[in-house]
Amino acid sequence: MFRTLANAFRVPDLRRRLLYTLFAFVVFRIGSYIPVPGIDVAALHRGLASSALFGLFDAFSGRALSNFSLFAMGVMPYITASIIVQLLSMDVIPAFSEWAKEGEVGRRKLAQVTRYLTAALAFLQAIGFTMTLQSQYHLLREPGLGSYLLTALTLTTGTMFLMWLGEQITEKGIGNGISLLIFAGIAASIPSTLEQIYVSKFFTEEGRVSPFLVVLGTLFLLLLVVVLFAGVIFVQEGIRRIPVQYAKRVVGRRVYGGQMTHIPLRVNSAGVIPVIFAVSILMFPSIVASFFPASGFAQAVARMFAFDAPLGLFLYVTLIVAFTYFYTYVQLNPQQLAENLQKQGGFIPGVRPGKATEVYLTRVINRITLFGGLFLALVAVLPVFFTDVFGLPRSVRIGGTSLLILIGVALETMKNIESQLVRRHYEGFLR
Repeated sequence: MFRTLANAFRVPDLRRRLLYTLFAFVVFRIGSYIPVPGIDVAALHRGLASSALFGLFDAFSGRALSNFSLFAMGVMPYITASIIVQLLSMDVIPAFSEWAKEGEVGRRKLAQVTRYLTAALAFLQAIGFTMTLQSQYHLLREPGLGSYLLTALTLTTGTMFLMWLGEQITEKGIGNGISLLIFAGIAASIPSTLEQIYVSKFFTEEGRVSPFLVVLGTLFLLLLVVVLFAGVIFVQEGIRRIPVQYAKRVVGRRVYGGQMTHIPLRVNSAGVIPVIFAVSILMFPSIVASFFPASGFAQAVARMFAFDAPLGLFLYVTLIVAFTYFYTYVQLNPQQLAENLQKQGGFIPGVRPGKATEVYLTRVINRITLFGGLFLALVAVLPVFFTDVFGLPRSVRIGGTSLLILIGVALETMKNIESQLVRRHYEGFLR
């Protein structure tokens, strides 16, 4: 791996992209420590420790919410806006559907709509955040209309800057910029999460940290992390190979085709996008409830949709599986695959070309996608049970989600670097 990174830095263009990405991470981390004016951060720290929802936001933003900094809301409004625009592009709004089929020009139009929607959602979410935290923890030192507007505009500006920074990373850096910013935020929150774990009841005895429990617990956590890492990588890299035989064709004096190849169908073609989108959707009721801090009904709805509530947990699993199918079929169209095979003279042994091939591919994709979606859901909800059994802090409940995002983004970035190196005849990570 170190030799691969050394090879990457030997390529001028790749070195420039890597350094640009690292510089963007530095800017992101600096902004995470610049607090919004007029905020009582100490009161916020005392309140956030018991909130699972804000703990999730805090982890995704790299503890920027704990500091109530410029980047406190992170890129979650942009992700929510992207979900809405993509769903509306599925023949809901005809103009959006036409833009989605226009290639690069259409994607630019949809991206512009996503930016405008991000600004609106970020402003509404910032107002809700401020009102909720003010009612519960007396966040503002001098509450008033001016303070609310200043805080909301500052948070919205921070989110829009992160959106721009993510787009710049995608264009000038390595990998998907938004995913990498989430990755950087989660990675930056790991030390504080470990600190909370080691001072929890699981590692203490009679109010003091027990060396024996620390050693035993550390070994158990390391074993659990290694197993989860291996399982996630195994599923993320798992491929179902569909054999394809091409018929022989005689053109003039040459014979074409006749070779045997395969269609690689990934077990989890959607990556970690379903997890990120499921989190955004599930947090939406709590965000709406934050606009009505004095309403008992709104707060009951927020508790009902919490990640540790039975209904919230069920919806979380359902959304992960549903988004896994949705994004798999966005990337893989069985009808188009079957038509392309038939046009190129290819067929799956034992399956007739045309409609039968489409049905066969659909059945295979459904089976492997179900396994991939259920595995993502299992890893995402597993920490919820461990926190209850071992008395770990509530912030650990989103550890599975964070782990999936960390591994998924790392794998995608690694493949991106590897493809750049292979094009320049260097050896990549995977051999």
